[in-house]
Amino acid sequence: MIRIAAAQMNSTVGDLTGNRQKIENNIRRAKKQNTDIVVFPELAICGYPPEDLLYKDHFVRDNIKVLRSLMTKTTGITAIVGFVDIDKKKKLYNAAAVICDRRLKGVYRKEELPNYGVFDEKRYFESGKNNKIFSIDKKCFGISICEDMWAKKGACQRQVRAGARLLINLSASPYDVGKLKEREKLLKKRARKARAFVCYVNLIGGQDELVFDGGSLIINPKGEIIASGKQFDEDLIVVDIDIGHSRGGETQISDIVSVNRSLPREEKQPIRKHLSKRLNRDERIYQALVLGTRDYARKNGFQEAVLGLSGGIDSSLVAAIAVDALGKDNVIGVTMPSQYTSKGTRTDAKKLSDNLGVRLIEVPIERIFKVYLFELKNKLKETKPGLAEENLQARIRGDILMTFSNKFGWLVLTTGNKSEVAVGYCTLYGDMTGGFAVIKDVPKTKVYDLAKLKNLKGKSVIPASVLKRAPSAELRANQKDQDSLPPYDVLDDMIKEYIEKHWSFRKMARKNNLDLVKNIVTMVDRSEYKRRQAPPGIKITPRAFGKDWRLPITNRYKEF
Repeated sequence: MIRIAAAQMNSTVGDLTGNRQKIENNIRRAKKQNTDIVVFPELAICGYPPEDLLYKDHFVRDNIKVLRSLMTKTTGITAIVGFVDIDKKKKLYNAAAVICDRRLKGVYRKEELPNYGVFDEKRYFESGKNNKIFSIDKKCFGISICEDMWAKKGACQRQVRAGARLLINLSASPYDVGKLKEREKLLKKRARKARAFVCYVNLIGGQDELVFDGGSLIINPKGEIIASGKQFDEDLIVVDIDIGHSRGGETQISDIVSVNRSLPREEKQPIRKHLSKRLNRDERIYQALVLGTRDYARKNGFQEAVLGLSGGIDSSLVAAIAVDALGKDNVIGVTMPSQYTSKGTRTDAKKLSDNLGVRLIEVPIERIFKVYLFELKNKLKETKPGLAEENLQARIRGDILMTFSNKFGWLVLTTGNKSEVAVGYCTLYGDMTGGFAVIKDVPKTKVYDLAKLKNLKGKSVIPASVLKRAPSAELRANQKDQDSLPPYDVLDDMIKEYIEKHWSFRKMARKNNLDLVKNIVTMVDRSEYKRRQAPPGIKITPRAFGKDWRLPITNRYKEF
């Protein structure tokens, strides 16, 4: 019987001291439960992804110093810790150190380096080769790192052929709406096929636009989950597994590294299961947004956040998320009415702030707007009022929010959703102005779902009138979003087809009007220059704007 612990922790990229303390604390907790092996996520020491910090030799050296200091904490326990390894030729590896009884017993180097979507590992790392397997009490186990488990032929399969009955995977797998189901399906399949236990340890926390959702798993050889970690929260999962003696395999004795403990095993009550509550799809999205916002603010030194409260659905949802992430005393709403602002939206902005318990500042922009128009009248004469005057109002509001940010150190949260950002229905240096875009990857139809979910969880903080009112930017009289865009359910389907599924306009036109498809595709492509200048935002879909989407700004390719 082996007692194994999955230490699901929230690393911060570059915070070597803070990450070391978290690892030490989890080793200490695991020891108190008389654990044999405690496993940490991928690159737990330096945080994931470290990106171009890896070009700093001193950063890599410092991460190895932390690993050495952790060895002194491993008397009587085996810890498997993710770190950056370097060889004599100064090549870097995404690696896992096996440390026990104050010694480095061995290192596993990641073999499969992902280089798609948000991943750029081939930019920094070399692929590991000739990795060994390990044993404890003559029971063999294999180690792999994230993508290695997904490979159809690779480290895990070799380990099983060599007799491993336990497959340990250190991971930093970013969240998106379908990822949990995909992971569970794959890991169960691996366990059944290998007739082995699988211990999958995932990172949690926000890192720029990425959110890592945890949900670590231990699965038995039948493909049954016997332990699961919390989602979007740190956790230490401890469970006993009986892997028996290893089957005979291809591996020679010299290929097996023993990590037996020096201290005798103590008698203890068995731990059979550790199952955490699973959230539904919309709950997972909401918690991802809360965690991503909290970590972006806190890890970058912001205590308070500010946002424009228009009385609309987008700003209402962002305000609710901000309060859940940072606390009501650390969120400030600013309402900036103009001559086009309706009584209903002004009332709803006040009602929302009261419901959330946040401070509300009112700064009317009508006089500021008129001053601009007066000073520009000779330069704009013989032109009709239009988009420029509408966007000017949005830019005035952006300037006001940034002034508060500069004066008081508040993080400005933008409130644009994925549907608007996709087609450019937003103002550069206006409502796109800010430090963090909370719902940048949330389609408009999903914004409504999340707002309703928030109201179901307790007091209805988002007024019913906000949910019922037709969306409007209120930059001209009687303006509605649908004056410029198709219905949002239609638009969101088209955005998913074009951005996430890579459909051609011809395939999209099988479902929608040809001219409409051409118009939307053109709007998406032409708006890339805006998106490149937008703040980072939380990824929740399989393909988000940012690292996932790299459309050239200068681009003359046309499908039609």
